[in-house]
Amino acid sequence: MSRIGKMPVNVPAGVEVEIKGNDLRVKGPKGEMARTFLPQVSIAMEDQQLVVTRASDEPLARALHGTSRALVYNMVTGVSTGFTKTLEIQGVGYRAEMDGNKLVLHVGYSHPVVFDPPAGISYDADPKTRQVFVHGSDKELVGQVAADIRKVRPPEPYKGKGIRYLGEVVRRKSGKAGKAG
Repeated sequence: MSRIGKMPVNVPAGVEVEIKGNDLRVKGPKGEMARTFLPQVSIAMEDQQLVVTRASDEPLARALHGTSRALVYNMVTGVSTGFTKTLEIQGVGYRAEMDGNKLVLHVGYSHPVVFDPPAGISYDADPKTRQVFVHGSDKELVGQVAADIRKVRPPEPYKGKGIRYLGEVVRRKSGKAGKAG
């Protein structure tokens, strides 16, 4: 049995859960999320906990067991506390600023790059630390938006300039001068 799949998901106070067949709807202070799960797994509410069980030991059901539990956990966590991804901007003259709810990046192009937030996502930019924060209740969407922002100017290996995740290690290359010898 899946070690992840058999762990119950605690439902915190203030979060409402509605289960109809294979449809799960979770509503909390940070928003509302809904997802339809495959029939190989079933979700039940027991003592303020969501329990994910599988119908059989088929390979597909076994594969979906832990994945479905992780998705349920991310839904409950997202509507109760939310998710945040932090990006760092490194490089001379590179910066990020907010224009209303839009994120404006100045990262070495002839024009600023503007990001409109999709539904359920908000941005924050700290000009002193040159960090960008992506907030939202959907973990998948927060990660995708952060990846799209990073894609504008990925960190390059020679000087390390660009946009990177907080704590990301970029392997550095020595360049022409370091190859002599």
